[in-house]
Amino acid sequence: MEIEKQNSFCKQIPNIFSSFVDTFVDFSVSGLFLLPPPSSPPPPPPTRLPSPHRLIAIGDLHGDLKKSKDALRIAGVIDASGRYTGGSSTVVQIGDIMDRGNDEIKILYLMEKLKREAARCGGRFVTMNGNHEILNVEGDFRYATRSGLKEFKNWLYWFRQGNKMKRLCKRLEPVKDPLDGVRVEFRGVRKKYHDGFRARVAALRRNGPISGRFFSQNATVLVVGDSVFVHGGLLKQHVDYGLEKINREVSDWFKGLYGQRLSPWYCRADEGVVWLRKFSEGKCDCSSLDRVLSTIPGAKRMIMGHTIQTGGINSVCGKKAIRIDVGMSKGCGGGLPEVLEIDRNAGMRILTSDMLYKAVRIDVGDVMMEEKGFRMLLDNQHDGPKQIEGKA
Repeated sequence: MEIEKQNSFCKQIPNIFSSFVDTFVDFSVSGLFLLPPPSSPPPPPPTRLPSPHRLIAIGDLHGDLKKSKDALRIAGVIDASGRYTGGSSTVVQIGDIMDRGNDEIKILYLMEKLKREAARCGGRFVTMNGNHEILNVEGDFRYATRSGLKEFKNWLYWFRQGNKMKRLCKRLEPVKDPLDGVRVEFRGVRKKYHDGFRARVAALRRNGPISGRFFSQNATVLVVGDSVFVHGGLLKQHVDYGLEKINREVSDWFKGLYGQRLSPWYCRADEGVVWLRKFSEGKCDCSSLDRVLSTIPGAKRMIMGHTIQTGGINSVCGKKAIRIDVGMSKGCGGGLPEVLEIDRNAGMRILTSDMLYKAVRIDVGDVMMEEKGFRMLLDNQHDGPKQIEGKA
């Protein structure tokens, strides 16, 4: 029996060594200590989740690690050291972690860490796909920054170092270089940036080490209780096609299970679920929104990112359309971080870093009251008030 145990342990040594190397690479790239995920395949991206006691919605982050952490702290879901403190809350980040900023990979790793910590605390942390995740996997890097390319070049260096270490263990299957098969010309791009672009292609092509690991686990459409989350917007044709089907197909596309280079049809063009602006800019078509929501059982509101709201988080159509992209990334204007909170007891309010909203008078029905950190803000189409809490 003892010999059998020893033999079993010896057989596991290559896998233990491989996991150690992966952890070493992750730490070298992100500065975060992440234990490898379980060897079993991860579950498919969620499409419907029950209504939690507390729901937090966070808009576009675009590579700005500092603002991302600021938003998470304002929401009360991380502490000063970056540990998850949200308890049983459900947190939804609505996509567009990629592009315009310098710390895209570091944010992806931070989100992954928080997902695991939230699960251990009885909560959920869900990330979604935006149009910039789709663009990068399609090979469109027009919004990448110089520092962003440098971050991917650094990732490639450490990923290769990990592969060299794994080759020392002859019982492990041969490891391919991530640049194998990358044959791309970068016309019009200065030669000194070519290595960064190649690293980005290697990481983000379909079933790449970054895209396959992170994006394929994201939801593209998500219903949490009576709130519908989508990066751009939903039309009736998308709902008729099937929300679960959209999530499954986009996930499979990221994994490289489809031969096509371009994303599925419902992710492209102006009416794509990650591109639509019909309900997030200009005068919202409330009747069209009502028709879409009526086709999703129990849905009362659609929460969207994608379109920067220079005046902060706002709602239209009687709070049925809520727009949460405040352009907080330095690459998008450097707006003040804000997040949306939907609490079963306290209702809906905005949590903001804007100190103008500290200690002001608010109206609650017919009663006037003083309460530090809250303010009423009119709906953009004068449908009613929203509550705002200001935090340093």
